[in-house]
Amino acid sequence: MGASQLSGDHLGDLNRSMGIEVLEASAERVTGRMPVKGNTQPYGLLHGGASCVLAESLGSTGAAIHAGEGRIAVGIEINATHHRSATEGFVTGVATRVHGGRTLATYEIVITDEQDRRVCTARLSCMLRDAP
Repeated sequence: MGASQLSGDHLGDLNRSMGIEVLEASAERVTGRMPVKGNTQPYGLLHGGASCVLAESLGSTGAAIHAGEGRIAVGIEINATHHRSATEGFVTGVATRVHGGRTLATYEIVITDEQDRRVCTARLSCMLRDAP
């Protein structure tokens, strides 16, 4: 599934309201970006929860592609380390598959600012199941 197929309802309401765009997508690697504006905490810094949403969105997309047609990916664990703040522009996330099995897929997601400085490192594990 290419990034051009990942638009509209596939991304969901939360991703659309946060301005998340998927730029490229494959089972091995998913890249996307999100504006800082509109996704900040009261001090004007990128909200840590927004970084987690970006990370889970990108990792889950890769896991769904890995799972294949007739199957779904459900996030079961995420952790994130926030290295630095971002206050403007866009952040970019790159989700790289660490493990792709029949029932579990794990991705490392690195989020950087426009100066290519690491803002957050996350890890997401998704359970892969047959679609209901």
